[in-house]
This record gives sequence, structure tokens and C-alpha cells, in this order.
Amino acid sequence: MASIKRLKRAWSGVQSMKLNRKFMSSYLLVCIIPLVIVSVIIYDQAAESLEEAAQEFAALYTSQIESSINDFMMDYDRVTKSILIDADIISRLGDDTLSMGDMIANKNTINRILMRIAVLKPEVSSLMLVTKGNTVYQYANTSSIVNESVLLRQDWYKHSPDSQDTLFITPLHDRSYYEDKGEGAVLTVGRVLLNPNGTYAGVLLIDLDPTQLLKLNEHFLVARDKYDMRVIISTKAGGIVYHSDLTSGKTNWKQLYEKNSASGSGQEDKGLIVLTGSTGSDKLLVRTEIPRDKLLLEIANMKVFTFIIIAVSLLVIMIISIAMSSYITRPILNLRRSMKQAEAGQYHPIELKIPNDEIGSLLHSYNKMIVTIKTLIEEVYLAEIKQRHAKFLSLQHQINPHMLYNTLESIRMKALVKEQDEIAEMIKILARMFRLSLGKENHLYTVRHEVDYTVNYLKLQNIRYDNRFKLHVRMSEEVLQSRILPLVFQPIVENSMNHGFLDYNREMNICLEGAITPEKDILFKITDDGEGMDPQKAEQLSRNLLEAGADKLKLDGIAEASGGSIGLKNIAERIKLHYGDRYYVKVHSVQGQGTVVEFLIPAEREEGEAE
Repeated sequence: MASIKRLKRAWSGVQSMKLNRKFMSSYLLVCIIPLVIVSVIIYDQAAESLEEAAQEFAALYTSQIESSINDFMMDYDRVTKSILIDADIISRLGDDTLSMGDMIANKNTINRILMRIAVLKPEVSSLMLVTKGNTVYQYANTSSIVNESVLLRQDWYKHSPDSQDTLFITPLHDRSYYEDKGEGAVLTVGRVLLNPNGTYAGVLLIDLDPTQLLKLNEHFLVARDKYDMRVIISTKAGGIVYHSDLTSGKTNWKQLYEKNSASGSGQEDKGLIVLTGSTGSDKLLVRTEIPRDKLLLEIANMKVFTFIIIAVSLLVIMIISIAMSSYITRPILNLRRSMKQAEAGQYHPIELKIPNDEIGSLLHSYNKMIVTIKTLIEEVYLAEIKQRHAKFLSLQHQINPHMLYNTLESIRMKALVKEQDEIAEMIKILARMFRLSLGKENHLYTVRHEVDYTVNYLKLQNIRYDNRFKLHVRMSEEVLQSRILPLVFQPIVENSMNHGFLDYNREMNICLEGAITPEKDILFKITDDGEGMDPQKAEQLSRNLLEAGADKLKLDGIAEASGGSIGLKNIAERIKLHYGDRYYVKVHSVQGQGTVVEFLIPAEREEGEAE
């Protein structure tokens, strides 16, 4: 059950993956799985072939070693038999009844025999003939002298008379019975000497360096260095007669002896490829060892190389799969992006190169649909703009006739004649406001005009309210020379006075600020320190103002604010109509602390003004 749940979760994860990842994963699986399977098969076949080849080589070399050992045994069997020619000498070995002269003659004869063997076999280190009575005759090709008493106490010597074969080879042993007590090991070839009646007469011992038993040829040295191959020759009892690591200098006698003592027979087969054989007389066993890890070292290198190939292939496949999945999914992503823009009211067809396939046909159809929708919307949009513009002009013409301006001038003159200076000042300010409005319906005001209009409006209100309003203007010359829609500041200032000025016993400060943004827009803030409003109400008002542009497709009229003023919503709609949807009007207010109205418009210079 748990496995089924995990599979279901995995399948659910695959279904929720993005399309480009599904394509990429599919490409990777389709390409990597066969590549891995083929690589594993090739690796297994190569490992098996290499192991078989190594075994064949080891078997052939073992056979050659057996043949060499047999030749060695036959050669030394023939040489040592030369001592048996003179039966009288053998019969006199250990005879205590001989006269002094016979003993000297007998010793000279034995020395000549030993010297003859040494001449025939110059590789011999030392020759010793030990009689039944433990009399030792020795001859050496070197300066090393055998200590006879120590020799007779050697374990390997004590067992030599018990040999079932007249010709025998002892396991490797140390050189402690030599006077120089040199390091290293020697092996001893011995022949048991028998009297004519078959009784034990003595033993002939020939000490040899183990390298003389078997000569390592060039092929073995190459294989040994490459695969750490070892050749071990031992007796049936397990005593080591020859070890290739010892003769090649890879190890010494002390290390070999300790290792052999610790492991018993020293023949550990774990992790080794082992081939065994024996000499023709079955006196010696031949063992060839090849460490499996050394043999498979080249396969390990091949494995690393295979992994590198797989990694590089994986990288190439990933690049190809990413490119292919991107090529397939890019049109779909463009379609999705364009649909999101359409949801936001931006109807732009996809202008990238469209492929000539099923997805391309879908994109062509989508572009035609977008163009049709955009055409229909533009027709409605333009009709709405014309309707609003006509309404705005009608409003301006209602308050901007030249006759009204001339009439106000006449009234002002009458007031001056009657010495009514306050009334004349009010009429002068009002006429100034009308004059600023005349003739501006066909192009934008400058910010300076809007500020002057607002200043004059506030002067009128101060006459009425006994100078309760203080106006502060904080704008640079660059901002003052920029163009702006007419009747923007004054309605907002009027709104601040109507809703924020509730305490007639204190003054109210209104601040007009404008600054150029890094995006080359102008951010205006109109701040008052009036009564403010509830933050939730202010937030709701800001949302309504931000959504004002959504009414641009409606053909019905626009409800104006109460009291006949143009209103904040009308200002927000006019800004979006003239400047675009990214421009806005926002309100921030704190109860009892005041209100901030901010709006954003593009920075447009007055005609004829240098940029």
C-alpha cells in the first residue's frame, strides 16, 4: 500500500510539472536509460573478457613454470647422482675404524666431488655432505662458512633424513647457520645417500639462492607490474620454496615469514584469481595468484571513462532537451503572456516568429482574435473619449464665457467708484481666475497656471473666511513649466476645505508639492492638516479612484460629485484617459491629522521649451 501511495504521489508530481520540464524529463529518460544499459553491458563484457584473458595467460605461464621446475629437478638429480658412482666412498662415510691416512684420503675425495658439483653448478652458494655420524664436509663458492653445530640443530635439517624421496627440496629458511648470519633466505636441494645394503649413510645438501630456482622472464615482469601477479612454489606440507615477491625484491624474507606464519599456509584465496599445478613428480605445488582488484583496475578505469561519457552525454542531452523544450513551449508561453496582457486590458498580438505547425496555427488564430477585439474596443473607447471631451468642454464653456469676464470688469469698476475696495478686490481675483481659464480648452495648462488659479481661488476663500487658509507651494521651476490638465489642483483644494475645515477657530494649512521621479514622471501631493477621515474610508476611496479607468468603456454619463464640483473621480478618470492606465490618483488620510491626495502624470514640457 505504501508503495502504491508513493507511486501515486510521484505521478501527481509529474502531472503538476510544467510542460517544458515534462519535455526535458522525457528526452532525458529516453536517451539516458538506453545509454546506461549499453554502458553496463559493455563494462560487464569487458571485465569478463579481461579476466578470461588473464586466466589464460596465467595458466600458460603456470604450465611453463611447471616445465622449468621439472627441468631443474632433473638437472639436480643428475648432478647429485655423480656422488653415487664411487660406492666405496659412501660405504666409508661415518666409518670410525679407518686409519688416519684413509680418513684424509677419503676427505680429499669428498672435497673433489663437492668441488666438481660446484663447478658444474656455479649458482650454488654452498655444498655440504653430512654423514650418519654428523661429520660435515662443506665446500662454498663464496666466502660464507657454515657453522656445523648450528646446521645440525636446524629443524629443516632434522627432517631431511626422513624424506621419502632420495632427492628433495626444503622450504625457504634463514641463513642463521652461516658464520656471517646474513639476512635473506635460501632453499636447500638435498639427496639422501644410502649404503649398498640400503641403510642411511648421509645426506648431500646444496644451498641455493631462491632466484636460481626460477628465472622470471620479461613477460612475467610486465604482467607482475601491471596486475600484481605472484608465483608461489611450495611443498606438499605448505612450506614455501619460492615466492616471486621475494625474488623480485618486492618483499623481504622477514616480512614473508611473518605473513606466512600469521596466515597459516599463506594461501588466502579471497579476492584472488588462483591457478594451481604441480611438478611431474608431485613433489612441489605451483600456485599463480592474480589479485582481482588489480586485474579489474583497467576495468575500473574503463568504468570511470564510461561515467565521463555518460556525464558528457547527459550534459549534451540536457542542452538539446532544454533547447527543444524551449522551442516547443516558447510559443505557448508567449500566448499565455499575451492572454494575461489581454486580461489587464492590453490587446497586443504576438509579434514573434510563429512556427508553421499546429501551435503556429493556434497563434495565428489568436492574433486575428486580438486584432478584432482591439478594433472593437478602440471604436467604443474613442466614442467614450469624444463623449467625455464634449462634456468637459461643455462644462468649461459654461464657466468661461467672455461676456462674464467683461461683466465682472464692469462690476469691479463700479465698486471702485463707490470706494468698495474689498468687493473690487474679490471681483478682480475672480476675473483673474476666469482669464486663466479662457482659451485653454484646446491644449494643456502649465503647472504654473494651475498654481496661479488655485492661489486666486484661495484668496477668494480667505476674504470669505477671514484668512483662515494658508497655501504653501513647493515646486521647482522645471515642474512649474510642465504641462498639466486644467482644473486639477483647485477641485482637490476645494474638497480639502469642504471636508477638512470644520474648526473655524484655527487656521488650515494646505501644501502643494511636486517632484520629478526617476521615471521622468511628476508626483504631486496636496496635503492639508484638517480633520482627515477614517483610514478605511480613505482606503475605499483610493480603490475607487484606481478603478476609475474601468469606466472608460461605458457609454453612459459620468455622475459628478455632489455640490456641482468636478470631483476626485472625474480627475482620476481624466488623468487615465489622457495619460494612460499607469497614472493614478490616491488618497491617504488619518482621522484628526489631515489628508494627502497624490496623483502621478508624465513630465511634459511646455511647447517651445527646450528639453
